[in-house]
Amino acid sequence: MNNGSDASPRGSGSSDVVSRRGTMSPDGLAHSAIYDVESSDPRSVLIDRSGVGPEDLQQIAALMGALGELRDAELKLSQASRRYMRLNETDMRALHYLIVSENRGVVATPGGIATHLSISTASTTKLLDRLEKGGHIRRAPHPTDRRALAITITPETRQAAMDTVGKQQAKRFYSAARLTPEERDVVIRFLSDMAGEITLKDEAWARTDAVPSD
Repeated sequence: MNNGSDASPRGSGSSDVVSRRGTMSPDGLAHSAIYDVESSDPRSVLIDRSGVGPEDLQQIAALMGALGELRDAELKLSQASRRYMRLNETDMRALHYLIVSENRGVVATPGGIATHLSISTASTTKLLDRLEKGGHIRRAPHPTDRRALAITITPETRQAAMDTVGKQQAKRFYSAARLTPEERDVVIRFLSDMAGEITLKDEAWARTDAVPSD
């Protein structure tokens, strides 16, 4: 999807993306087959495909493949950033929260971080201890709430994060900017709809206390 304008923002377009769809594994399995509906669900156990024609199935498979390539790219970027920063994924998410809080003029607290990360108070304390020991954050008295602490990211860590993963993640803006407003509406609707479809809704197998039977 492209608006056809010559004044597109800088950044790599979709035609510049190195696609893996045509590659083959050493086992002889095409990469594109990983996301193909027929390959994943040949007997229609998972998906009712009645009424969906072959051309639509092929296009849906291509769409799923593109989503898979996006996930692969995000995973590799996340792994590289964690190696560079010598932090785990939760640590990186906490630092991102602190950067955004600072940008918005919000005083970040342990409680806010715990809510954002969906972790316990005890886990948050351990996380903050680890980040403080590594010189990534500072704890200080909260300016208005004596019961709370204010958590800030150190200038050195903020700069390192912005110069690496932040700069790379920000390039997604160019892909969105190359779309027309109408195309963005379609993408937003599609991504929101898909998120709703796969969101867990109290499935028994996904509960933290669920243990597979022998």
